[in-house]
Amino acid sequence: MISTNDLRPGTCFIYDGQLWKVTEFQHVKPGKGPAFVRIKQMNLRTGAIVERTYRTGEKVENIRVENREMQYLYRDGDNFVFMDNETFEQYSISSALVGEGAGYLVENSNATVTVHENEILDVSPPNFIEVEVMKTDPGVRGDTAQGGSKPAVIASGATIMVPLFINEGEMIKVDTRDGRYIERVK
Repeated sequence: MISTNDLRPGTCFIYDGQLWKVTEFQHVKPGKGPAFVRIKQMNLRTGAIVERTYRTGEKVENIRVENREMQYLYRDGDNFVFMDNETFEQYSISSALVGEGAGYLVENSNATVTVHENEILDVSPPNFIEVEVMKTDPGVRGDTAQGGSKPAVIASGATIMVPLFINEGEMIKVDTRDGRYIERVK
């Protein structure tokens, strides 16, 4: 058992028979009344995000999850095929489980797969990827007085906003957590 005071982003626990992962944590001490903990938590089986309030010191059951590095191989219909880097076993994971990270998976790149008792719970792409710009409009000189941006489709399939000077075929670095352009890769 773990106290709700000790929960931090990334901590996994069981509450009401469901597996949860803390995404945001806030300890609140109001001027009047007891302190409490406000947590934004994600259901590891369904992906639903819920904001809950717990009393300070309330106990929840802590669980151990294992984060494994797996290589993304290819997409097979509605599933993504990953290979465990240690055992070389291949796993077919549904696109619902991969979620929004699917737009940032590049073939032959590594991803972090969260496993609990041999059940795959979550797939996270690396925080940063270097990827080719597949489609974007040409940036015309004099389009804006100061820096602007335009949409671009990257090789992994996601659409992100890039500066006007980025052209098709260029390699860029992208932050997969929020889909931001970071820099051009030489």
